[in-house]
Amino acid sequence: MIQTVEALEVSVHALGVRAGARGGDARSAAEDSLEDYAFRYVPRSFRRWSALSVGGTALGSIAFLADFSIGASVGLEHGTTNAVLGILLASVIIFVVGFPVAYYAARYNLDLDLIARGSGFGYHGSIITTVVFAGFTCIFFALEGAIMAQGLEVAVGIPLPIGYVISTVVVIPIVVYGMRALERLQFWTTPLWLALALLPLIWVVFTQPDAVTEFIGFEGASDGTVSFSAIVASAAVCFALTPQLAEQIDYIRVMPPRTAANSRSWWAAFVFSGPGWVIFSGTKQVIGLFLAVYLVTKVDPALTDRAAEPVKQFLGMYQSLVPDWIALALVLVLIVVAQVKINVTNAYSGSLAWSNVYTRVKKRYPGRTVFVIFNLAIALSLMLMDVFSLISFVLSLYANVVMAWFVTISADIVINKHLLRLSPLFPEFRRGMLHNWNPVGPVSVGLASVLSLLCFAGAFGPAMQPFSVLVAIGVAVVVTPLMAIATRGRYYLRRTSDGIPSPILDSDGNPSGERLRCHVTGYTFERPDMLASAESGPRGELQFVSSLALTLDDSDRYVLPAEPATTLHRDGRGRML
Repeated sequence: MIQTVEALEVSVHALGVRAGARGGDARSAAEDSLEDYAFRYVPRSFRRWSALSVGGTALGSIAFLADFSIGASVGLEHGTTNAVLGILLASVIIFVVGFPVAYYAARYNLDLDLIARGSGFGYHGSIITTVVFAGFTCIFFALEGAIMAQGLEVAVGIPLPIGYVISTVVVIPIVVYGMRALERLQFWTTPLWLALALLPLIWVVFTQPDAVTEFIGFEGASDGTVSFSAIVASAAVCFALTPQLAEQIDYIRVMPPRTAANSRSWWAAFVFSGPGWVIFSGTKQVIGLFLAVYLVTKVDPALTDRAAEPVKQFLGMYQSLVPDWIALALVLVLIVVAQVKINVTNAYSGSLAWSNVYTRVKKRYPGRTVFVIFNLAIALSLMLMDVFSLISFVLSLYANVVMAWFVTISADIVINKHLLRLSPLFPEFRRGMLHNWNPVGPVSVGLASVLSLLCFAGAFGPAMQPFSVLVAIGVAVVVTPLMAIATRGRYYLRRTSDGIPSPILDSDGNPSGERLRCHVTGYTFERPDMLASAESGPRGELQFVSSLALTLDDSDRYVLPAEPATTLHRDGRGRML
């Protein structure tokens, strides 16, 4: 491992385990997180990839095949027109909601948990959002792992339960090595995936134009009419994929500083690999619907619902072009490549999320590998419970909570930070600068989730059931600023000054690359990761402490006292500066 971020110069004094701080855990976490930065800002010295390289790596993670299944599922039920309009509706909303969140991640080099802390949830409150995201990685891993197991069963005859185990353990060697290993995997496998998935499809479209005609006129289980409720019901399933943006963020948070020299490539990489992931996702959903229609109209009308399985889709397409044994081999390669590409990301992002939650709650860091295994164990259990057979229901249900969560964070950034100025513009994430809990985020997510789930369950009548996700979105957009106004923004910051005289941003508005030594761990960290310590040095000099050390500190001995509410810097209208 190339330790480029913190100079691992440890003083004898710092090596002692200090009372009130778990110094050994802090040092272990610092060393282990050099590759993944599970709980903290990604420093400039680590971000040596170009913007386009980061963007390409991030896009490599959206090779998942669940998109094909989702598009097919909603299309088989509601018909092509309703399904495509639903996919388009969901894609537009996800892009709009995701843009500000992804921008904060790329600009300030933070993961979603760190952004949520200063965007309405507080230091401990963001645990809520992190658990929601961690749950998504488990569900999505299970869905993708099930697809891989289906491919192994069809191509090689491996029983599904054994296939579930294989699809789980195959990602472990890659995931434990962090971002560098993932970057190499995504770079080298993306061209192969594109060739296997798209070339046969292009051939079918150009050589069998009647297949396109059948696709456009396909009615599915509907009566063929265009219905707004059917469009929204289709979109509801697609909304459950929104947390994929959080996985994209785990890549784009390593974007290089944006400067005048790289501004165009920075923005292009950000837009397409950040919020723009949904453009590719929506396209794949439409392709999945096309393949399902192709199967039931041209290959085997008896397949019905099984036409939503990506294995069946690609096998049927390949068999119409090449001999069966070649088709089986191609499908196996495609399935394995696609599932490894996405599930290393699911396992990686899930392990970061679980380790973040555990470390803040328990003040201990047992190592990220523990949480890789934990995340995969949950995913394997879901596979064994056959979660894939309930894909539409599970994703529709989960979408209500997912959109309540994401819209709350996005609304806080756009409305509370930039319009009302009740939330600090800089996404604060450091313990000591934040209150443990901010009622803005939890109340918004809680109320939006409860009302949308009640709607989903039929409490407001069957006519309202398809609109449950829109209820979650609408409630979150309204409640988030109302809560900020009601609390007058008092719970965002406990301090406005971190006690360090140098600026946290450079002249280009990027996080500063200045390095300061943490007196708890003895390591040097970059300026945005540091605070002044409440414990002075031996001669009364100012000392600095890293956010990582504060995360693992089970006392407040290094935390500066809170500022009185009257000293928090606001303008004449009471808005946070």
